[in-house]
Amino acid sequence: MDEMLRRARLHDQRRSAVRPALPTSVPGLYVRPAEGGFVTHLIASKSSVHAVRRLTARVLVAQSLRATVVEDVQLVVSELIGNAVRACGDAVPLVVEVRAVPGYVVVAVHDPAGDRLPHRRHAAVDGESGRGLALLDVLAPGWAVVPTPVGKQIRCQVADSEERNCR
Repeated sequence: MDEMLRRARLHDQRRSAVRPALPTSVPGLYVRPAEGGFVTHLIASKSSVHAVRRLTARVLVAQSLRATVVEDVQLVVSELIGNAVRACGDAVPLVVEVRAVPGYVVVAVHDPAGDRLPHRRHAAVDGESGRGLALLDVLAPGWAVVPTPVGKQIRCQVADSEERNCR
């Protein structure tokens, strides 16, 4: 019995060691831990987007992910939030989830505009319009839109490997 308790405590210590302290929730930004990452409910603003980018980096670095993967995930998070703001307008309530799992990082952004769906365009990555979706195609191929009872969720995976995970 003592050995089981010791192992359980050791397991909890290891898990907390890779889970950095999350910021205190404030009006417009509620953060809670998730296995391998976090979930945040936010009101989209310049400061909340910056806070989510910083939090993404801190959490993924604690998970020992390479700097290039962390940067790619930050870019994906920013693009998805930006797309939600363009679809819904400023101060839209969003739910952002970032979780590291073996082999990739899951990113999901939920917004209330279920009728405003993104469409894949064959736009150049350096173009002014549609650039974000083209970046998603490069950084997180296979991204998907999932309708929900209160809007939609964009889900994607960023590969944690030296080469892009082309599906």
